[in-house]
Amino acid sequence: MTQRLSPGTIAMLVAAPLLWAGNAVVGRVVNTLIPPLTLNFVRWLLAFALLAPLAWQVLRPASGLWPHWRRYALLGLFGIGSYNALLYLALQTSTPLNVTLVGSGMPAAMLVVGALFFGVPATRQQVAGVLLSVAGVLLVLSRGSWEQLLALRLVPGDLYMVLATFSWSVYSWLLVRTAEPQGLRSDWAGFLMAQMVFGLAWSGAFAGAEWSLEHRQIIWGWPLAAGLAFIAIGPAILAYRFWGVGVQRAGPVVGGFFVNLTPLFAAMLSTAFLGEAPHLYHAVAFVLIVGGIVVSSRRA
Repeated sequence: MTQRLSPGTIAMLVAAPLLWAGNAVVGRVVNTLIPPLTLNFVRWLLAFALLAPLAWQVLRPASGLWPHWRRYALLGLFGIGSYNALLYLALQTSTPLNVTLVGSGMPAAMLVVGALFFGVPATRQQVAGVLLSVAGVLLVLSRGSWEQLLALRLVPGDLYMVLATFSWSVYSWLLVRTAEPQGLRSDWAGFLMAQMVFGLAWSGAFAGAEWSLEHRQIIWGWPLAAGLAFIAIGPAILAYRFWGVGVQRAGPVVGGFFVNLTPLFAAMLSTAFLGEAPHLYHAVAFVLIVGGIVVSSRRA
């Protein structure tokens, strides 16, 4: 059952998209320095090392994690192993702004996943909000020309981001359906570590497949080191903490609409650090997306 949106909950649901926008920008910056699936694995490996002093108890054989390992294996697959791997793949052929705007179709994915797999029907307000947000996403995919929708050609990054959106939707629904490991303190570090245990295994397997399919290389240096440090601390640990608490309080559907703030932050950061100025259709799409947030979250 969701709670009324409080200032603290709103702050958490806004902070996570800001950090994830930074993740998209940094992923674009380092995409020539490290393979995308390897980037995801190294990111979570560093986050695991940083979090271990706070939550090492979850690794003990007597930990309450292991009786529920199947649930955490799924959380690790959809939230850690798949979502960011697909996002980094998307950034190989698309810009941070386009990727985050395509990801703004998350409210629709949240409602579809909730209705099909979790038995949660959508309200009329939520459907109306989804239609507004989807209109914004279609505007981005058409690059501002509605006539091009009939002859729409998606770049690989768009398709990867659609898959990433559904992966994150499943993760978010599982998040509110999964209790923290029994036998541990009810703290965020233990809950995230429980997901990382399996998420590292998934992301490591994906990275191994990446290297086995073709020759890859990593260009080590300060730019890559700084990028890895940011995405391991901010988008990985802090953003997952904020998102986890925010979604548990507000619910995955309302939380999904707050994710749509990510394109605004991505546009600002892309302009500042990449020189990728947004177009008019980006602004119109953002207005539609924010309108979807307002309409759908009134009930909350």
